Amino acid sequence: MNNYLLALVVLLAAFHPASSSAAPGPRPNVLFIAVDDMNDWIGCLGATPRALTPNMDALAARGVNFTNAHTAGVFCAPSRSAIFTGQFASTTGCYNNEVYFYDHPELRPLQVSFKKGGYQTFGAGKLFHHPAGYVDQRGWNEFFVRSKRQREIGWPLDSWSEGTPIPQPHPSSIYNRGREITGGLFLEWGAVPNKREEEMTDTIRANWAVSKLEEKHDDPFFLAVGFYAPHFPNYCPKKYFDLYDPAKIKPPPYKADDLADLPDKIRRIKTNRSKIHQRLVELDAVEDAIHGYLACMSYADALIGRLLTALRKSPHADNTIVVLWSDHGYHHGEKGDWGKHTLWERTSSVPFIWAGPGVANGVRIDETVSLIDMYPTLVDLCVLPKPTQSLEGSSLAAALADPKKAVDRDVLLPHMNPGAYAIINQRWRYIHYDDGSEELYDVQSDPNEWENLAPKKEHAKVIARLKKSAPKSFAKPGTKLNRRRHLLFEGESYRWDATANPPKRKPAK
Repeated sequence: MNNYLLALVVLLAAFHPASSSAAPGPRPNVLFIAVDDMNDWIGCLGATPRALTPNMDALAARGVNFTNAHTAGVFCAPSRSAIFTGQFASTTGCYNNEVYFYDHPELRPLQVSFKKGGYQTFGAGKLFHHPAGYVDQRGWNEFFVRSKRQREIGWPLDSWSEGTPIPQPHPSSIYNRGREITGGLFLEWGAVPNKREEEMTDTIRANWAVSKLEEKHDDPFFLAVGFYAPHFPNYCPKKYFDLYDPAKIKPPPYKADDLADLPDKIRRIKTNRSKIHQRLVELDAVEDAIHGYLACMSYADALIGRLLTALRKSPHADNTIVVLWSDHGYHHGEKGDWGKHTLWERTSSVPFIWAGPGVANGVRIDETVSLIDMYPTLVDLCVLPKPTQSLEGSSLAAALADPKKAVDRDVLLPHMNPGAYAIINQRWRYIHYDDGSEELYDVQSDPNEWENLAPKKEHAKVIARLKKSAPKSFAKPGTKLNRRRHLLFEGESYRWDATANPPKRKPAK
């Protein structure tokens, strides 16, 4: 190189240093994994009973494990509506089984933001509510539905429909034995033959997602996979039941008079609900029911392991963010309840794990976060165009990169009735019901929420401060849609129409 060219190179380097001239790296892919009704019994959260979940534990060991994460809705539909719209039920009116994209077609769902950001978008399984008509069809390059018939009847999940393996005899659990099950499969558990694992619908969805990870992708991808497990019925291959010694399964701690200090209305409701727990006690079946749930947690973990193994072996391993979440927790007799729908810890506390580029390695963060934080976090990490609606969560991007930046805050959990909610932080859980009654728990000294402090005058200032974090107003509940009357099928697509004589029109693109 002659002196002139050498001088020119030096001059150009002075004005364009390597640190500023380098092209930005490729945007990360996202593997977005949902599980259903999974509480915080996974191994890496340390609660008891403790499920055997080696794959989720390994994911947490190489990423950020949020140990104080809470759902955005108290059961499937409102939680998932909040996650995909970035707005709470108090804003959208999706408190129960309302369909957010019917009442609010203007809201840009998460997958559409990825699509508009140049991502390929793939989905499968329980990402939205599981009945027909709940999958938001917009924005997907491909949404896997396992049969043509399902596509023609509104894309229901149909995890336990004709052709799916179920335990025999049926019903299987002692709770339902001798009954004719017509209205659902609540508190059903039992083992499926191991040789039929590949026929199970969650396994089929996992295998489809693995095939997507094995493909070459020219653009970044958003691959969202929702597993039905461990939602009831707790049916899974026998080998996952065999992981547990029934004699060593211990129930969570119970308090005999746990309902005594609750407000009158909720005490009456939960006293009636506690008859389920009482029947399990009479049948000596509490530990047996918990066994079914733990087995299905391990089954879900094994499916997650298939995805993580496929990702590790793929060319996308170093540039894919993994996000793992459960839509809400689950009671197993605590406060006399079996299920969700409450504003207590057992419903709200969920697994929430991130790993991949831009995420710290092997860190636990105990500051309070919400599942509604996912949308703004992914907007930041993936450089997505901001949606037109305001996002009510907080981006966790800075804390994921540097956990020292995590700051505790009050998070909201709306209930199923406007005006009912919980405000949660590291120290307190404040519950306000729609009739004005209240509960307050110091969750640091009383993690089981056994002593309601709300009636005590010395806590009035704490309650007043927490109430300031509540919404100033609550949206009216959205349209009540009836699947038999209002869900219209158009080939392999569908649309909702609440009018008496719905017009014939094509679904919106």
